[in-house]
Amino acid sequence: MVAIIKHGATKEQLNSLTAFFREKGVGVHIVEGDYQTIIGLIGDTSRIDIEMVQGLDIVESVKRISEPFKCANRKFHPDDSVVDVSGAKVGGGHFGIIAGPCSVESEAQILEVAKAVKASGATMLRGGAFKPRTSPYDFQGLKADGIELLLEAKRETGLPIVTEIMNANHLPMFEEVDMIQVGARNMQNFELLKELGRTNKPILLKRGLANTIKELLMSAEYIMAGGNENIILCERGVRTFETQTRNTLDLSAVPVLHELTHLPVVIDPSHATGVSRLVPSMAQAAAAAGADGLMIEVHNNPKAALCDGAQSLTPEEFDSLCRKVAKVRDAIAE
Repeated sequence: MVAIIKHGATKEQLNSLTAFFREKGVGVHIVEGDYQTIIGLIGDTSRIDIEMVQGLDIVESVKRISEPFKCANRKFHPDDSVVDVSGAKVGGGHFGIIAGPCSVESEAQILEVAKAVKASGATMLRGGAFKPRTSPYDFQGLKADGIELLLEAKRETGLPIVTEIMNANHLPMFEEVDMIQVGARNMQNFELLKELGRTNKPILLKRGLANTIKELLMSAEYIMAGGNENIILCERGVRTFETQTRNTLDLSAVPVLHELTHLPVVIDPSHATGVSRLVPSMAQAAAAAGADGLMIEVHNNPKAALCDGAQSLTPEEFDSLCRKVAKVRDAIAE
């Protein structure tokens, strides 16, 4: 349920109303926008008399939210959220480009890639330190050493770093990480999501391989229910019957999510296609669809990559992609 407050309501009136709601046993979340204030109620609102609340002098209207996701709901928070990742903003007109290798492999590799992607316009550096792999015999990442190399690249370039967490027990190692990624396979690891909800770190939440948009939003709700509202949603393709690409990129998720939620939405065309030559066109399509950012895999030598080389761009290809995406964004802004 949300109560939209009339313009001009005093602080004392708001405090009195929120105290009343809390006495009814519901959680209260206040969203102060540029033109109106909204009080969002979380929990069992069946004991609250809507007509009585509607009749209060300071209340403009009251609406029930039928969807199970509340905090992530645009009805709860009409204005676009802007997530600030150590100075790199995403959402509300701010376009973020997260770029870097699938896996951190060496100091020389991550430093070379970091400097290259920054020069081309990347706003954040990605790199896997812990890697979930289908085969137990594949490269699993450098783990803590990988995070240290990412931090070194951050010191060299100033780029905020993004890396994936696999286990809540690893959280102490992520204290200096600027944004924590929850991968597709962990989207419904609810115990992990609860732990991340207790942090104040920005979270990049990827859609699962076979999950609906509603399920993605419910996973975001787990994090937000714990108090952490700094979430960026990532569409990275879903598994279908198609075999020409690694996954099927659901670009319709961008307008659908923007309609349902205030959270920023970025697109990962690298994992969606699995084919490097398809990444630039899908990145441009994502920008045209209104995405708030991109996540692109870039490797200085894709043929020798220890993980996902087939979908990784070279620094030169990434530079070309950034220029093309900028033109698309300029075109749709006119």
